Amino acid sequence: MKICFSTLGCPEWSFSEIVTFASDLKFDGIELRGVLDEMFVPAIGELSKGNIDSTKKRLDNLSLSIPCVTSSCNLNDENVLETAKAYVDTASALGAPYLRLLGDKAPAPSDGVSMKVLKPNLASIADYAKDKGVMPLIETNGFFANTKMLSALLRDLKEDNVGVLWDIHHPYRFFGENPLYTMERIGPYIKHVHIKDSVKEDKNVSYRMLGEGSVPVKEAVKILEMSGYQGFYSLEWVKRWDLSLEDPGIAFVQFKEYMDNL
Repeated sequence: MKICFSTLGCPEWSFSEIVTFASDLKFDGIELRGVLDEMFVPAIGELSKGNIDSTKKRLDNLSLSIPCVTSSCNLNDENVLETAKAYVDTASALGAPYLRLLGDKAPAPSDGVSMKVLKPNLASIADYAKDKGVMPLIETNGFFANTKMLSALLRDLKEDNVGVLWDIHHPYRFFGENPLYTMERIGPYIKHVHIKDSVKEDKNVSYRMLGEGSVPVKEAVKILEMSGYQGFYSLEWVKRWDLSLEDPGIAFVQFKEYMDNL
C-alpha cells in the first residue's frame, strides 16, 4: 500500500519542509497542489527549468515520488488548454504519471457541465499528454461525483489515456454511493485515490480526522485492495480552504497511522 498527502493540507510549509516531513514520516510520495502562496504548480520555484532536475534528484534520493500533479484546470473552460499543457509538461519533467483535471468546479453536485466543451478539451489534453507519459485523471467531483455520469462519459469518449481520481468522499457524501456501487462503475479506470472523512450537519459538510466521520474509508480501501489496485492513497486534507482544521503535523501523522493499521 502506497500513501502520500496532498500539499493542500500544508499551506504554510515550504517545499523543503514538505519534502523533509514526507521523508521523515516515511511516506511514499507527495501529491503536488500548490506550495505556500503559489497554487500554479508549474510556477513553483523548485520546479523551474533550472531547478527541476536537482529537485527530482533529491526526491529520488529520499525514495519519494510525485504520483499526481493536481491542477484546478476546469474542462468546461474553453481556454483551458494552454494551462493544462503547462501542467502536463511539469508532470512529465517530474516523472509524475498522473494529472488531475476537473470536470466540474465545485465538490458539491451541479448541472453546469457542457459536454460540447468538455469532451474536445479532454481529448486534446489526453492526446498531448500521451506522448509525454502522463495520463489525465477526472476526479469524482461535482457533477461527476455521480459515477453513473462519469462512467458514461468515459465509455463515450473511447480514449485510452484518460483515467479517474476516485475521491472516496464525494460520491458517498453527495450521491449516497457505497464503495462497491462506485467500484462497479469506474473501478477499471481508477488510478489515484483521495481520502478524507466528514459528517453531515444539517445541509453542511464538516470535515473530520479519519475515523471521526461517517465516510466508509475502510470499506473502500478493502474493496480497492481486493481488486488489485496498485496506485496511491492520498490524504486530501483541505486545510488551505479551512484553517480551522487540525494542523498538518497532526492530520498527516494520524493518516499515516490509520493507513498503517488497515
